[in-house]
Formats: sequence, C-alpha cells, structure tokens
Amino acid sequence: MSKPHIVVFKNTASQEVIDSQANEVTANGGVVKERFSQGFSAEIPRVYLDTLYSSLQQDGNEILYIGEANAVWRIADG
Repeated sequence: MSKPHIVVFKNTASQEVIDSQANEVTANGGVVKERFSQGFSAEIPRVYLDTLYSSLQQDGNEILYIGEANAVWRIADG
C-alpha cells in the first residue's frame, strides 16, 4: 500500500537529480503529487520506500530526509 511522503533533497542536489528520483518513484508504482524546489510529495509503495530509506546510508546520496506526510497545509494567495 502507498502512503503519502515528502522527499527533501540536500541544497547541493541538482534539479536533474530531483527529477530523476521523482521519475523513479513513478516507475516503481508511485504517484508524484506535487513538486517543490528541493523535493516532492508522492504516494510511494512500501517496497520502493524501503529502497529509498536504504539509499540514505549510501555515499553520494542527495536525499536529506524522507517523511510521512500526515497532513499538508497550503496557503493560497488571496
């Protein structure tokens, strides 16, 4: 089952790295909901989420953190 998560990248991550990871989420059955300057929110299947978490321990990893998105607040311009 997929749960909503937010994936945030380090300031050193290029847009190409962020886009590539968002594409990998989609290729592995996830759904990218929204993109941000340093990351994205997505529904990520548990199997692929485990892969992302394990990548946090690898040298050269560009992901700063991955967090479950319990609630997202958005303030719209008037």
